[in-house]
Amino acid sequence: MQELDRFEDELIERYEQHPVLANVTLLPDEDFAAILLQRRFLSLAFTPAYDLAIDLLRDEAAVRIARVILREEYPDGRGDTPSHREDMMQDILRLGVSRTDLLHTRPTAATKKAISDTFGLIAEAGTHDDADLRVLTLLRFWGEILVSVEYGRLWERMEPLMAREGEYRSRFYYPHHVHDAKTRTLEGGGMLSTAHPDRLATRLRDFLISGGEGAAEAFKEAEERSLQLKVSFYDQFLPAPDRVGI
Repeated sequence: MQELDRFEDELIERYEQHPVLANVTLLPDEDFAAILLQRRFLSLAFTPAYDLAIDLLRDEAAVRIARVILREEYPDGRGDTPSHREDMMQDILRLGVSRTDLLHTRPTAATKKAISDTFGLIAEAGTHDDADLRVLTLLRFWGEILVSVEYGRLWERMEPLMAREGEYRSRFYYPHHVHDAKTRTLEGGGMLSTAHPDRLATRLRDFLISGGEGAAEAFKEAEERSLQLKVSFYDQFLPAPDRVGI
């Protein structure tokens, strides 16, 4: 299990060092706005991706964990509280992006491919004999840990605009950076943790222990492919660092 944690931490570090994310504080405002607007479309695909994953999971304990996380995206059933997607839109507007740009921006070809490939990767994971392990790995790494990593980088750019007198006005990016972060090792995850990856790790750990070497390889493959999905999305913005001589 320790070896898998080291493997995972190396992937996290690779993602943090992507040229766009590592230099996000230096990008022109228009490029940063373009990133937020395109990233919004990936966020809009998050809940149907979780729904697909729940359809594919066979283990009832895993399904329950995924259901709880999915329902947190919609905090109440009466409609009195904004969903996380609404919180995201408000954060984007607070950061100075115009409502006109938000309404008229359409997903690029690269963004569409990232969304399509995400659903393809989850669907493929569900066809394997070890589907529960693979799907849980994707939910935990693609859907939570790597999201926290990128939002942590984006927050470096956002914080001066979203922090007032020690209070963060962000309702989406900063809370997700915190709640989606890996705070414990695979061995140390627990249901009492508020971090989503730790909750998912409670069941994932069981599959890794019972599955032997084959389970470890499936875990690594799912995480590598998750990282590639994320990297491919941000690669479309690589001209931005070049334009400012990074």
